[in-house]
Amino acid sequence: MESPVYDRQTYGQIAKAIAFIRDNHLEQPSLTTIAQHVNLSEYHFQRLFTKWAGISPKRFLQYLTLEYAKSKITETKNLLELSLESGLSSSGRLHDLFVQLVAMTPGEFKAEGAGLKICYGIHETPFGACLIATTDRGICNLHFLDKVDRATAKQHLQTEWPNADIMADQRGTENIRDLIFQSPLPSPLVLHVKGTNFQIQVWQALLQIPFGSLTTYQGLATSIGKPTAARAIGNAVGRNPVGYLIPCHRVIRGSGEIGGYRWGLDRKTVLLGWEASQQEGQS
Repeated sequence: MESPVYDRQTYGQIAKAIAFIRDNHLEQPSLTTIAQHVNLSEYHFQRLFTKWAGISPKRFLQYLTLEYAKSKITETKNLLELSLESGLSSSGRLHDLFVQLVAMTPGEFKAEGAGLKICYGIHETPFGACLIATTDRGICNLHFLDKVDRATAKQHLQTEWPNADIMADQRGTENIRDLIFQSPLPSPLVLHVKGTNFQIQVWQALLQIPFGSLTTYQGLATSIGKPTAARAIGNAVGRNPVGYLIPCHRVIRGSGEIGGYRWGLDRKTVLLGWEASQQEGQS
């Protein structure tokens, strides 16, 4: 597999193209029309897209249909049910082994970061710029940014951790960025998160959704034994502090529609299509 494309301009063009396709899907725009929308020739758009996704734009778009989403919801439901019955978690368990979640203690939660040192950096990723922040126990934040503003990034962390000692460490977090955006992960990553008991339970459940799979808010609620709590589940999903690694983007509506996302609908669409394309490349 080629190295990830860490290029804000490329992501911007891909996201713009996919948003255009989604908005005009009834007209089924041609490759030429889509390329013109992002100010590229058909040849260069096809080449750029294929380098980024590993497959052609036409093939990629097949992963963004309602029919595909519904089939993946059913497939994931069956997989998770089988996993629960067998006491294992298949590829979800594999992901769990490489992404481990450590929750703050009640005392640490109450202290709001007192005595905690947080290092952060802003980096390009295949899905746009993001803020990455770590404590000495693991990654505490991965927050996608549409506008790169270091002052705003630090303010975001200070809001989450009012009493923490927060400092920039661009080189250290760049190494973490390089680990995160490789598939499969080359080594285990630990997440050090702050949340209520219910939020932690939901985020743990998200880690069980296999790469390239999809579930619904209702399905997630049922999987943790709270079938009537879909709305509360949605709120907890929306508070996920570590984007991408805690894969809240894999939760969509029961209708097959993509639904909302803390970091934007275009980014969620891009993430889901990209994961499906990578899964195809590994099969």
